[in-house]
Amino acid sequence: MQLNQILTDALKKLETVNSERELSEFKTSMFGKSGTLTALMKSLKDLPPEQKPQVGKEINDIRVAIQDKCNEAEVRLHKAAISAALENDKIDLSIDKPVTEVGALHPLNRIRNKLIDYFVGNGYVVYDSPEIETDYYNFQALNIPLDHPARDMQDTFFINDNILLRTQTSGGQIRLMEKFKPPIKMICPGRVYRNDDDSSHSPVFHQMECLVVDKNVTLCDLKGTLEGFAKFIFGEQTVIRFRPSYFPFTEPSVEVDASCFNCGGKGCRVCKNTGWIEILGAGMVNRRVLENCGIDPNVYHGFAFGVGLDRITMIQCAINDIKLLWENDVRFLRNFR
Repeated sequence: MQLNQILTDALKKLETVNSERELSEFKTSMFGKSGTLTALMKSLKDLPPEQKPQVGKEINDIRVAIQDKCNEAEVRLHKAAISAALENDKIDLSIDKPVTEVGALHPLNRIRNKLIDYFVGNGYVVYDSPEIETDYYNFQALNIPLDHPARDMQDTFFINDNILLRTQTSGGQIRLMEKFKPPIKMICPGRVYRNDDDSSHSPVFHQMECLVVDKNVTLCDLKGTLEGFAKFIFGEQTVIRFRPSYFPFTEPSVEVDASCFNCGGKGCRVCKNTGWIEILGAGMVNRRVLENCGIDPNVYHGFAFGVGLDRITMIQCAINDIKLLWENDVRFLRNFR
């Protein structure tokens, strides 16, 4: 009679259990070291030998019955806990909440991607070269020997006598011409480094080098290419002009100006009242550079130009301090979303 009462009370108690924690406490009270059924099993030793088998079987049957009900309750309570958690954690899309600010490309990346799309669309390939460069590729192969004064103009970050942070992306031209022979149409965008720091210069900035090498390439081809480039960047009304200049790796060399996109060449604050904005340096590839790459300068000719992506970005976005491009001031970047 005592055993039947224990079973009845246990089943009633299970019906009132409403959480996994309560179920755990109930199982401890029944099956734990000091639990009810554990105590009953220990009391078997006090019974006469002829009663032990029968009473032991009845205690075990009760234990199995209670354990089965506990398993059922465990499944029921676990499902209820999951449903409650889902209900409490669900997102109510009908509630108005502050909208998180949507990011956008940095203005430098916008200009970079825009120029890459333009040149790739005109049949150029994109080539990448190391930012840590050797003296040969950064200077010597570009017709800038050890005693050349142009080295002093570049304020180079040397790692040792032969290794440096590249001062220009022009080294990519040499690496590509060593691997591939003409015809060649390539651009090489990337970071470059020079020890220079003021409102219009940064120790780290970006260039995009362009190189075309083929038979019968002339200065007229360079001018036509740059006119198309300037119109794409500054508008169809843009015209360009060449001014004689000097670069060791091109001959002849020119500085390229574009008519001011802001005033149309009349003179304004943007162009410092000149009507023109300097945009890049260019020229015909020097014969020695072609020879250094194993290309016959009597058969092939080429032109090259390098554009400062930071400068184009500053012109396009009317930015007067290059450091704004690096400070990542959210107030500044919000203007370009």
